[in-house]
Amino acid sequence: MMSELSARVPRRHRFAWLLVLVGGVAAYLIVLRTLVATQNPLYVPSLLLLGSAVVPAAVLVYAASGRQGSPVGAGVIAAVAGIGGVFGTVAAGTLEYDTLQRLGAVPMIMVGLIEESAKLVVPIVILIFVRRLRVPAAGVVIGVASGMGFATLETMGYGFSALLQTRSIAELDQTLLLRGLLSPAGHVAWTGITTAALWHVASAPRKGRAVLLFLGAFAGSVALHALWDGTNSVLVRAIVGLVSFGALLIVVRRSRRLGSANPIPPGPIPPDSMGTSVERA
Repeated sequence: MMSELSARVPRRHRFAWLLVLVGGVAAYLIVLRTLVATQNPLYVPSLLLLGSAVVPAAVLVYAASGRQGSPVGAGVIAAVAGIGGVFGTVAAGTLEYDTLQRLGAVPMIMVGLIEESAKLVVPIVILIFVRRLRVPAAGVVIGVASGMGFATLETMGYGFSALLQTRSIAELDQTLLLRGLLSPAGHVAWTGITTAALWHVASAPRKGRAVLLFLGAFAGSVALHALWDGTNSVLVRAIVGLVSFGALLIVVRRSRRLGSANPIPPGPIPPDSMGTSVERA
């Protein structure tokens, strides 16, 4: 059955992430050049969106483009990214503001705890109510989608703030370039890893070990988040980024192996990201 499903996913589709990355970067450069040449503020929203979303979107497409196709439909991915991003940023911003009002400051560990928790809310709702998505490969895709939504909206906010404060297109470009490129090593990676561990809890026969693994992944994400926010050292951030993104790639590959090894219950397979649907054997 898996071989039949794999045949439905042409090899070129597994490299769709590269097309998203190259096409998105090209579109960003075209919009940036037009904005600089015309000084027309109508291009600012396009620049903000492309600069914030292209790199994390490429990572999301990579996570969802396994040999067996995406375990999560495009509609669900879009909903998680959109709703998860909006809810996550609003919830995190509100809780951080409340903490600031009470304590006079927001400790970095508290920022990490609040934001990593906020990004998990929508994935948890999916895990509870959508039983057909409780397969190992789905967890990391849903986590990456939630992290992408959060990172994209946050980067757009920082870019817009930089433009308002400096009125400089160069400052806007620098902010988008820095945060957009680094987002897969931050929010995207941390939420993808933690959500994959959460999905493991739902499917593992030994719940005790799985829960400990999830708590360890969550604590590690909070710690890395706090370390990233609490330092200005390029070396420290480079190490955190490499560890985070490297761990995400390992989790993506492992979830694909588990997804191909585990039998899928009988019944119709929901449409994948390419919009195709097949019957299970």
